[in-house]
Amino acid sequence: MQQQISVITLGIDDLARSKRFYMQGFGWTPVFENEEIAFYQMNGFVFGTWLRSKLAEDMALDNLQRPGSFALAHNVGSPDEADAAIAELLAAGGKLLRKADAPPHGGYRGYVADPDGNAWEIAHNPAWQIDDKGFVTFGV
Repeated sequence: MQQQISVITLGIDDLARSKRFYMQGFGWTPVFENEEIAFYQMNGFVFGTWLRSKLAEDMALDNLQRPGSFALAHNVGSPDEADAAIAELLAAGGKLLRKADAPPHGGYRGYVADPDGNAWEIAHNPAWQIDDKGFVTFGV
């Protein structure tokens, strides 16, 4: 099986609130949206936010728990860019989970939750390359 991810979809409770966070905080623009879902074209995959009740129905589950035991990550080119991104996400309705700092393993990172509690690591790792399209290469 090919090593790839096609779509990541998060269950959310309020589509307008979620869109405000992703559009104003990250500066992303949906490529498709309706009254229950928004899709954003990313670098090599699609990111979606879907009303949690509809996602649960599609998965044939009674309920979706949140937040999950995962963190999504957005890598940037410097610690200053990480601080600026965190500030923008907070201004767009995010919640600070961990103030940015330099962990013992190197780099720089902080954590912000979207309005539905989904965790985002905003990170700078000097050993990782980010190309012009936003593709991250592990180590160099």
